[in-house]
Amino acid sequence: MADPKGFMTTPRRDWPRRPVEERVRDWDEVYVPGALLPIIDKQADRCMDCGIPFCHDSCPLGNLIPEWNDLVSRDDWRAAADRLHATNNFPEFTGRLCPAPCEAGCVLAINQPAVTIKNVEVAIADQAWELGLAPPRPPDRLSGRTVAVIGSGPTGLAAAQQLTRAGHTVAVYEKDDRLGGLMRYGIPEFKMEKRHLERRIEQMRAEGTKFRTSTAVGRDVGAAELRARYDAVVIATGATAWRELPVPGRELAGIQQAMEYLPLANRVCEGDLADSPMSAAGKHVVIVGGGDTGADCLGTAVREGAASVSQLDIYAQPGAERDEDAEPWPTYPKIYRLSAAHEEAGELRTAPAAHADARLFAASTLRFTGDESGHVRSLHLVEVDAARRPVADSGRTLPADLVLLALGFSGPDRTDGLVDQLGLAMDPRGTITRDAGFATNVPGVFAAGDAARGQSLIVWAIAEGRAVAAAVDRHLTGSSRLPAPIGPYDRPMTV
Repeated sequence: MADPKGFMTTPRRDWPRRPVEERVRDWDEVYVPGALLPIIDKQADRCMDCGIPFCHDSCPLGNLIPEWNDLVSRDDWRAAADRLHATNNFPEFTGRLCPAPCEAGCVLAINQPAVTIKNVEVAIADQAWELGLAPPRPPDRLSGRTVAVIGSGPTGLAAAQQLTRAGHTVAVYEKDDRLGGLMRYGIPEFKMEKRHLERRIEQMRAEGTKFRTSTAVGRDVGAAELRARYDAVVIATGATAWRELPVPGRELAGIQQAMEYLPLANRVCEGDLADSPMSAAGKHVVIVGGGDTGADCLGTAVREGAASVSQLDIYAQPGAERDEDAEPWPTYPKIYRLSAAHEEAGELRTAPAAHADARLFAASTLRFTGDESGHVRSLHLVEVDAARRPVADSGRTLPADLVLLALGFSGPDRTDGLVDQLGLAMDPRGTITRDAGFATNVPGVFAAGDAARGQSLIVWAIAEGRAVAAAVDRHLTGSSRLPAPIGPYDRPMTV
């Protein structure tokens, strides 16, 4: 601990965001460039180096947070980068996209604002690239064993990098034309510029990982054929089977899934399209779903120039403070949080009929109505109580030219035939079953990430990729020195 009194003398300061009026005119990341580095050493000083660092348990990667906080406070970026990469393959991703359960578990958070762990992490990651501290790490020798990884999201990329560095010959198969999974086409550019993703993929190529894009296993190449070609297969396709909203009027035109809408906006940023065919420009937009994907749709619609944007959340508005009885420290609490997108919507007043940040809480969709051409024009909703029962005389109608469903995902998409061709066993939730070693019922085939765990956070995805890599390495060689931060049945800390 560089400053034993840092947590008492230094207040929390977060990476400042650019002014709303400025950032909604572009797709660049929302933070002020260069504004983090001047403040981060003092923020790292706030770490107490507590005897039992609960931030470790709150993060499935087991990040060595007090260690790299101390190193940052001493301006030792090389050592900090080494400690950070010892547990996390892609800290520049998690530092931008993770909701930071580590901060909820920070001991300082018992009675003060937590250490800005996420900001320290992204500062180290960016400095590692800036100072040349993240070179490719190709293996000293090859094992002669081959592995196919299906899916190039955070789980697939983490598994591939670990297995490549262990000496195996790894090929990653991705159904889309570019690598990255939902990080590529689901996460908007203003949350993470894709240059961070490209840089890491180039590092992996230099280490020896092979990539096969525009190749859907089960459709473009047979799943059984692929299994016969490789010594092991890792399924890391994610949970992309979206949940539906079975209410009257769902068949109307203009009602889209979030993951039909967001990829098109990302393709505009990639230069594939001049304009999105689902653009929110000039439209009254209603987003059904109160999670991060809904917030991504909100920020995207604002940038596209929507006439109005509202977001419906079926849960009641949470309080500003942790409920110590229901969600005691160090669990991750459901509290009122203001994302960059909600800040933008609130300041620009995108939804005059909703709350200040464009959200309508405790709101349930009853039905949609449309015009004579069959296009949606209105969403009818009702307020609900804690048991999701309608509140009398609370019905209301919102104008809606574009409705985006952001209701989460139930498991892997089975339309490409991968699951059925391999004969993989599935559990009642719609995810792939596996044993304590991440192995499926098909010999030599392993499953990891959201495809087996169910919809989760990026830190869990990377932890799954690292853990399944250790399991595959052990399967191929009889033992493994690769770290396995979690088991397939581990879950986030709860009461």
